[in-house]
Amino acid sequence: MSEKVNLDFNKNEDHNKLSLSNMKGKLEKIYQGGGKKAADKQHEKGKLLARERIAYLIDKDSRTVEIGAFAGDGMYEEYNGCTSGGVVTVIGYVSGRQCLIVANDATVKAGAWFPITGKKNLRIQEIAMENKLPIIYLVDSAGVFLPMQDEIFPDKEHFGRIFRNNAIMSSMGIIQIAAIMGSCVAGGAYLPIMSDEAMIVDKTGSIFLAGSFLVKAAIGEEVDNETLGGATTHCEISGVTDYKHPDDKSCLDAIRNIFSKIGDYQKAGFDRVAAMPPTKDPKDIYGIIPVERDKPYDMVEIIHRLVDNSEFEEYKELYGKSILCGLARIEGWAVGIVANQRKVVKSKKGEMQFGGVIYSDSADKAARFIMNCNQKKIPLVFLQDVTGFMVGSRSEQGGIIKDGAKMVNAVANSVVPKFTIIIGNSYGAGNYAMCGKAYDPRLIVGWPSANIAVMGGSQAAKVLLQIEVATLKAKGMEITPEDEAALLKKIIDRYTAQTSPYYAAARLWLDAIIDPLDTRKVISMGIEAANHAPIEKAFNVGILQT
Repeated sequence: MSEKVNLDFNKNEDHNKLSLSNMKGKLEKIYQGGGKKAADKQHEKGKLLARERIAYLIDKDSRTVEIGAFAGDGMYEEYNGCTSGGVVTVIGYVSGRQCLIVANDATVKAGAWFPITGKKNLRIQEIAMENKLPIIYLVDSAGVFLPMQDEIFPDKEHFGRIFRNNAIMSSMGIIQIAAIMGSCVAGGAYLPIMSDEAMIVDKTGSIFLAGSFLVKAAIGEEVDNETLGGATTHCEISGVTDYKHPDDKSCLDAIRNIFSKIGDYQKAGFDRVAAMPPTKDPKDIYGIIPVERDKPYDMVEIIHRLVDNSEFEEYKELYGKSILCGLARIEGWAVGIVANQRKVVKSKKGEMQFGGVIYSDSADKAARFIMNCNQKKIPLVFLQDVTGFMVGSRSEQGGIIKDGAKMVNAVANSVVPKFTIIIGNSYGAGNYAMCGKAYDPRLIVGWPSANIAVMGGSQAAKVLLQIEVATLKAKGMEITPEDEAALLKKIIDRYTAQTSPYYAAARLWLDAIIDPLDTRKVISMGIEAANHAPIEKAFNVGILQT
C-alpha cells in the first residue's frame, strides 16, 4: 500500500469512526427516554421501563434489530420533543421464535401518540404483514396527544389504521399478543382487544374507552379508574382480558410461555447454508469509505467485507460497469447484490464512466439481473451510493429514460424480498432505481455516511440561490456579493441538515442508522423474517420488457 493510500485510509477511518461514535452518543441519549425523573416515577409504581420490558422478554444473548430509534429526532421541539416517537420497536426472538415487539414508553409524554408514533406503529405492522411475523404489543399509553390530534386522528394513514391493520393481520393468521401494562384509553383500547390474546397487569394496567374524569363529565357517574377498567374488572366481570398477572415480569413470562408453544410456519424457502465470515476484515470498511462524498472508491472492496468468504460471483462483469450485480451469501443466505460502483471505470466503448452514476447499459444490466433473481427466488440486496442517472444529449439520445424505466419497473415489480443499505449518496431517481423507500424494501437502513436528497448539496444550493436572488431582485432589493455569499451559506446549511441520515431516520425514511459492521446481521435477520412469508405472486414486469 502506497504512503498516500495509507494516509487516505487512515483519514477515512478516523472520520468514519468519529461519525459512528457520534451516532452511538445520540443513541445513548435516546435510550434514556423521557429522562431519569420520569423513569423513577415508573419504577416507583413497580413498573419496568419499555426497554427493560423488552430486555426481559427476549431470549438471553439473542440478537435484535431496533426499528425507528431515531423517530422524532429534532421534531416537535415546541412540545420538548418526542424521543423515539414514544415507542420502542424491535425485531427479536422470544422462546426461539422471531417476532416484532412494540413497547410504549410511558416516560415520554406518558406514552402519548404523536404523528410520528402512529407512523412508526404502522411501519411495524407493515413489516409484520409483509413477513407474516408474530407481533407483541406491550401497551402503556395515554392515547392521542391532543394538541396534535388533527395530525394523528382522522386521515387514512393515521391512528385508526392501526386497528384496521389488527383486523387484517388477524385474517392473515398473523399472531398478535398484547399485554396491558399501564394506561390504555379511548380508541387505543381496541389495539390489545383486537389481538389474539390480551393480558393485564394488576393495579398498574387499565383499559377503558373513557377515563373517570371524562365519564363524570359525560354522564355524571363518579367512578375510579381501577373499578372502571382495572385487571379485576376485565378478568372477572367484563371478560375483556384473558389473563391477569401480579406484576410486569410474570406477565412477560406468560408471553414467553405462549410463544414456546406456537407451531412452525410455512417457509418461503430461501436458500441457506452454513454461515461463513468474510475473509477480508469488515473493519476495513471504515478506511475505505471516503470522507468526501464525491470521491471515488471501489465498491467491490465493500462487498468483499460484507459477504461470506468474501466471495462475489459478478454478473456481466465487463458490461455496464457503473452498477455491480452478482450473487453471494450473507450469513449463509443466498442473495443477489445490486450496488453502485463508485470508482471511475471504462465502458465497453472505452468511454470513462463516473462513479455513482447510472448509465443506460448499467440500468439494462441491473434490470436483467433483478429479473433473474426473481426467477430463481433469490432475495435482493441494494447497496446505494448513487448520484442519479447520466444526463446530457448523448444519454438522452441513447434512451436513458427508457433504460432507467426498465430498471425501476423491475425493482417495483419484484416479488422476492428486497433490502436496501444506503452507504453514501442517495440522490434523485437513483434513489428510486436502487430501491428507495417508495419501492417497498423489507428493511431500509443507512450508514452514518448516508445522504438522501433530490440532488447533491452544491448543485441544489446553487439552484436555490439563483431562485432566491432573482426573487429578492424582483422586489427591488440590491444584492451585494457579500449578501449572496451569506445567503449561499444559509442555504447550504439548511440543505445539508435535510440530507443527513438523522433527518431521514427521524421521519422514518430509514428504519435505522447502523454501524456498517451490523449490516450482515440486519440483512440476515431480515431474510429470516421474510422466510415466514411464501411468495404467492408471479413476477411480471408489465409492458416494459427488456
